[in-house]
Amino acid sequence: MELVDIAALERGLGLLFSSREAWLVLVPGLFIGLLGGALPGVSGTMTLALMLPATLYMDFLTAVLFLTAVFTGAGFGGAIPAILINMPGSTAAVSTAFDGFPMARKGLHNQALGLGLAASTLGTLFGYVLLFLLINYASTAVLKLGPVEMAVVALWGVTMIAALRGGNVERSLLAGVFGLLIGTIGIGPTGRMRGTFGFPELIDGIPVVPAMIGLLATAELFNLARSRYIVQRAEDRVLSIRLIVRGFLDVATHWRTLVRGSVIGTLIGAIPGVGASVANLISYASAKRGAPDPATFGKGDPNGVVASESANSSSEGGAMATLLALGLPGGGGTAVLLAAFAMHNVTGGPRFVADNKDVVYAILLANMAQALLLIVVGLIFIRLAVVVVRVQIRHLVPCVTVLAMAGSYAITGNLMGPFTLAVFSIVGWLFARYGFAPAAAVVGLLLGSFVERQFVFSHQLSGGDIAFVLSRPIAMTMLVLLLLSLCYPSLVSIVRRMRSDRAVAGPNRD
Repeated sequence: MELVDIAALERGLGLLFSSREAWLVLVPGLFIGLLGGALPGVSGTMTLALMLPATLYMDFLTAVLFLTAVFTGAGFGGAIPAILINMPGSTAAVSTAFDGFPMARKGLHNQALGLGLAASTLGTLFGYVLLFLLINYASTAVLKLGPVEMAVVALWGVTMIAALRGGNVERSLLAGVFGLLIGTIGIGPTGRMRGTFGFPELIDGIPVVPAMIGLLATAELFNLARSRYIVQRAEDRVLSIRLIVRGFLDVATHWRTLVRGSVIGTLIGAIPGVGASVANLISYASAKRGAPDPATFGKGDPNGVVASESANSSSEGGAMATLLALGLPGGGGTAVLLAAFAMHNVTGGPRFVADNKDVVYAILLANMAQALLLIVVGLIFIRLAVVVVRVQIRHLVPCVTVLAMAGSYAITGNLMGPFTLAVFSIVGWLFARYGFAPAAAVVGLLLGSFVERQFVFSHQLSGGDIAFVLSRPIAMTMLVLLLLSLCYPSLVSIVRRMRSDRAVAGPNRD
């Protein structure tokens, strides 16, 4: 099987350059995606769903390129409120807030946004280039992943809680366990109902996005209430394209984190049902474990922003691989794209790739162009959004609260959203005050149902025989990599201590 079908590639280029409409929809799509991703409560998936009817009268290629442009823009859009006001625009930007907001509090908001834009752009580009090279092999590879492999991915995500330790370790772990338990409320994979206390509103579980906004953002607003501005010093509240561009270029100094996050995001994005929400957490945990000084994470380390944004953006390429090669959605965004396929009487899967390889190449090449266009459109959007650091807290708090309440209501369609936001705002504030890491609770909340589902499916598949894992070479390889990632920081610490001891003992022997 050849790596790239040159004849199909040439036909794909012909399709792109013969369609003026396909290029005209890219910039509007990126801007709509950025706006939807940046508005708290309005996720990229919701934005895609709202734009779906507009594609009904477009041809298939133009419709897909418009929706993927919205998808790409929303991938970075969620990072903007995460950095500026500690309110991730989507679950894919949760770990962006861990270091992005502390950078903003230090007056490094321009640099943080530029760094996030660079990581998002390059991560998206990496994912699509890899998909371009491996599309012929993608369908075979993804079919080899089952519940056991996804259970290992779930385990990898849970280790994120341990990576967030800081201050009181026990309290942070308890916060993570609290989040995991809250995440399993409702009807489970086996059909049993848990933790609803008789409330029918909880049958589908706790609304994740309102709870996440409450734990991270609204609780932080309580702490900011005594301040006048997000950035205290007036000289740091500058709006500078030059500093944003400097932050963009600084991504070169974090290239290891960028490459690692892009690889993690692409691989995890290709697993159906996982997506960017897990990818950004695993990438962040991996970056923290591999850092020379893990204590800097959570306090404004640029590597935290790069790790998160590169992973959640590159996962788009992985999700598209699953959609095109198997006709399976990798997450909410690709589920909407699958609906667009159906609207145009197109079915994704191995047969689609084999029979329409020119269209596939046209989609991939246009998405690479989108990643480059995101640089320009993103810089313009950031320049408008960064004005928030000049708004006084007394004006910002009520505006953000109302916006968060409205977004929460839009997600659930009833008062359950705003009520959840209010309850978890109080919980988040209490957690932060008494040393229980709200971020760990958010990670547990995001992963709770996913972890349970994959372990139940694995148990059903294996019949409860743990030795079944030994017959799954991919799962075994992933487990070994997981153990190595957990042990790596300790091994590095031991090696450094041994070298230090030898350096001290050397002069003493003389």
